[in-house]
Amino acid sequence: MVDQVEPQNLLFILSDEHNRKVAGCYGHPFVKTPHIDRLAAEGTLFSSAYCNSPICVPARASLATGRYVHQIGCWDNALPYRGEPESWHHMARAGGADVVAIGKLHYRGGDDYGFTEELLPLHVVEGRGDLKGLFRKSQLPNRGTAGLAASAGRGDSSYSRYDARIAAMAEEWLARRAAEGSDKPFVLFVSFVMPHFPLIAPEAYYDLYAGYGLDELSYRLTAPASDHPAVRRMLDYFDYDKHFDDEKRAIALRAYYGMVTRLDELVGDVIAALGATGLADSTRVIYTSDHGDNLGNRGMWGKSVMYEDAVGIPLIAAGAGIPAGRTLDTPVSLIDIAPSVLDATGLPANPDLPGASLIELAQGAAPDRVVFAEYHAAGSETGQFMVRKRNWKYVVYVGERPQLFDLDADPDELNDLWDSAEHAPVLAELQAELEAICDPAAVNARAFRDQQARIDEFGGLRGIEKTVDIPFTPAPN
Repeated sequence: MVDQVEPQNLLFILSDEHNRKVAGCYGHPFVKTPHIDRLAAEGTLFSSAYCNSPICVPARASLATGRYVHQIGCWDNALPYRGEPESWHHMARAGGADVVAIGKLHYRGGDDYGFTEELLPLHVVEGRGDLKGLFRKSQLPNRGTAGLAASAGRGDSSYSRYDARIAAMAEEWLARRAAEGSDKPFVLFVSFVMPHFPLIAPEAYYDLYAGYGLDELSYRLTAPASDHPAVRRMLDYFDYDKHFDDEKRAIALRAYYGMVTRLDELVGDVIAALGATGLADSTRVIYTSDHGDNLGNRGMWGKSVMYEDAVGIPLIAAGAGIPAGRTLDTPVSLIDIAPSVLDATGLPANPDLPGASLIELAQGAAPDRVVFAEYHAAGSETGQFMVRKRNWKYVVYVGERPQLFDLDADPDELNDLWDSAEHAPVLAELQAELEAICDPAAVNARAFRDQQARIDEFGGLRGIEKTVDIPFTPAPN
């Protein structure tokens, strides 16, 4: 029995590239995340949460629309969301809520995305995004990580300054809202960029981890390089880990952990503002991230693969109707945010959306559900598709052998069971679940066609190779 949900405000906090292993409430032995941990203690922690594509622009387009990447065609970082199909922002605004975005969105920019206010936005560069990422095979030189490694360490970055401005503006907005005394419901979308690279942490936060050696810093990040041919090609494309010796990897991990702790502090500041303004009792809170980060595990950095480090995300919900102190292993994903916003604010459900309300799921609905992710962006010579059901994780690479992992017995994905006769029934079950969502071969072909059209739009290989490479989108001034 699912309890009736009381309509309230919603504070939705999003980070960028937060590996869910790197948080105290998810079991990390020493990383300091007291504010996120407190939110988990006050609400429900989803231990099997996923993005729907492990790269920024597609993940955020799915998050906005509540639909899968193949349904909306935002395949990669050069095909951003343009305001269609309608987002949960549009739906909530149409239902009478104030819908306010502060921070990173990573849409095209200049369109109507459904917000009543859009403050300090960060969109893709020049509305076009990362054109070089459209070349998924070998037409352009491989993308190395030399710059990522060289910049890692303690220091000041535009991203940490930007996040501080985002938090301050969110606090100011909440104070104004409380002073106005408006009865109109609101959804406040606060979107940070840390701990996305560059791997630079403010000195005080970096130094929190300066005394830890690589063995400690590499907690649950020691799996060997994958032997899957599609993943090996990804390694070659990105030139992963060539520039990270043990010393540099330790520096990079200290910086990442420092950024997570600084992010946690800012999250705490925004949540504290709810209490200070008297809005806490009438506002639910959701915290999550757009995708994870490999952090050197399997020799990889960044995201772009279907291992838990990249496709897994932290996700916590708290407030009225959401059980406190609960950890739930029901699989969930970012497409569940859209139904959750509608549910939280008392708006009618949209039957066309494939997701489900996190509030209902937290109360025990649909424990046997399937979640789905896909990847069609830089470095992938073929489409990647993942389904998660119960303890099983199944990954399909079009034209290549699949992968199968039992995440209960093998949470670090070290034992691929794809060729085990004993597990043939599980493979068949999960293949059927995948095919109920999409035809992988057909989706793969459509992604390549759409990307080729985008390449042609910008003058083909010769036109695009002259454009500036975009290792990360700069913060706005």
